Amino acid sequence: MRNSVDSILIYSLQFHYLDQQSQLTKKIKDMLKIMDDLHGNVLGVSAEGKITGTDYETVLIPAIEERLKANKKIRMLYHLGSNFTGFDISAMLDDAKMGMRHLSAWERIALVSDHEMINTFAKFFGYMLSCELRIFKNAELEEAKKWITD
Repeated sequence: MRNSVDSILIYSLQFHYLDQQSQLTKKIKDMLKIMDDLHGNVLGVSAEGKITGTDYETVLIPAIEERLKANKKIRMLYHLGSNFTGFDISAMLDDAKMGMRHLSAWERIALVSDHEMINTFAKFFGYMLSCELRIFKNAELEEAKKWITD
């Protein structure tokens, strides 16, 4: 009898935990948002939650294509917010394809992130870019905006 009660209690706690996680995920809302305070050849995007290929295909890629219609070179500020949890494989592939397709179109890139692994990865691959890349911490977002627009 004791094992049955323990099993029910454990199941109940797991269900409650998963429900809490689900509620938190709904509050965070996985998404990319275009920053509306950057203009001209500067594109700013902020990421929260887990970013998917669909986020890239419906938000980021169209925004880049739109900027490139009006500008030969663009600057990009990519902010990984405090609720950012990562990229799915589809988003990573879309990111690589987009970067390579427009390799000569980047004038400057600012990555704003507190994720050390992503920052290290960006520094490593930044050497392959023909543009300036700077990495800022989340607390330096305003400094990054100033740098990307100068």
